Amino acid sequence: MYYKVNSQGSTTYKANINNKTLMDKIFHEKIISWFNNQFNRPSAVQIQAWQVIEKQRDVLISSPTGSGKTLAAFLYGLNQLFVKGDDGLTILYVSPLKALSNDVKINLEQPLDDLNQLFPEKNVRAASWTGDTTPAERNKIRKKPPNILVTTPESLYVLLTSQSGREILKNLKTVIIDEIHAVANSKRGAHLVLSLQRLEALCYQRPQRIAISATQKPIETMRDFILHGENSEIVNLGHKRQLEITIEIPQSPLSAFMSNEQWAEVYQRLCEVIAEHKTTLIFVNNRRLCERLTKNLAEKIGEEFITSHHGSLAKEHRLNAEQMLKSGQLKALVATASLELGIDIGDIDCVCQIGS
Repeated sequence: MYYKVNSQGSTTYKANINNKTLMDKIFHEKIISWFNNQFNRPSAVQIQAWQVIEKQRDVLISSPTGSGKTLAAFLYGLNQLFVKGDDGLTILYVSPLKALSNDVKINLEQPLDDLNQLFPEKNVRAASWTGDTTPAERNKIRKKPPNILVTTPESLYVLLTSQSGREILKNLKTVIIDEIHAVANSKRGAHLVLSLQRLEALCYQRPQRIAISATQKPIETMRDFILHGENSEIVNLGHKRQLEITIEIPQSPLSAFMSNEQWAEVYQRLCEVIAEHKTTLIFVNNRRLCERLTKNLAEKIGEEFITSHHGSLAKEHRLNAEQMLKSGQLKALVATASLELGIDIGDIDCVCQIGS
C-alpha cells in the first residue's frame, strides 16, 4: 500500500503594520538593503517574530513551509553580529536531522558572503558540528570558533561533555531550535531540553531561545515544553495546506507477506506516478527497502533519474542526493526518515509513502 500526496494552493500573508518603519527600527541599513534585494517584502511571520525577538523574549514560531520561519529566526542575530561585531560563537542552531543541519549550513553561505561584502571590516563565519563532521574540522572549530554553529541534539550533548566544547559555548546569545515538533514527544526531546538547561547554566548570560515548529495543537503545550513560559511569546500563523490524498493497494489479494507479483505491481504503479510528475519523493520504513526499491525503479526509469537517501550512506552521497533533488536533476528520490523534516527539497509535486 502506498499514499500519494499532491500539494495544492498557497497562502500570501499581508502585514497590518508599516514594514519599512519596523525594519528601519530593528535592522542596520545595509541589512535592509540586502533583504530588499533578495525578497519583495517581509512575510507576516517574519514581521511578528522580529518584534518579539528584538525585545529579547523567547519565541515559538509556527507557520507553513516556505513562509520564512528560518530567516525570521536568523536575521536579527545576523544583524547583531555584523553591527556589534561579537567575537566567537554567539548563535547556535539545533536541528533534529543531519540533513536539515547540512541544508541550513549551505543556505547560510550565500547570505554570509553577501553581508561580509557589505561589511568588509567583518568576517562572520558559520560551521556545522554533526556526526558527519571530521576530527580535523572539529579541531578547527575548537581552535577558532565560528560565529554560528549548526548542530544536532546529540552533537550538542557531546559538546557539553567536553571542556573544549563548553568553552566555545559560553558566549552564546541565541539558540535556535528547529523542527521541535519532531522530537517533542520522544526521549530525544527530553534529552534536548536537558541539554538546553545545562547550556543556560554554562553561559555567561541566558541565551535567547527561538523555537521553530510546524502547526501544532495546542501550541501552548509546545511553548511550555521548549521555552521559558514567563518570558516567551508565540507567533502562530498556522495554515492547513490543501492536499490531494490517494490510497492505493495491489490488485491481487493481500496476505501477511507481499508476493513478488504484488511488488511488481507496486514498482509499475510507482513508475507511472513518477512519469506523471516533475519530481517524486518516495518514503519507506527501513534502509533495506530503500535500497531494494531504488534498485528496481532504476532498472525501469534509468539510474541517472533516481537515487536513495538514508542514514547508512556516506555523507557525500547524501549531500549529493539532496543537491540533485533541489536542482531538479532527479525524477525520484527514495528515502527513509533521514529526509522527512523541513529541508529545502525544491519543486516536489508528489510524495509517496510505501507501507503504513
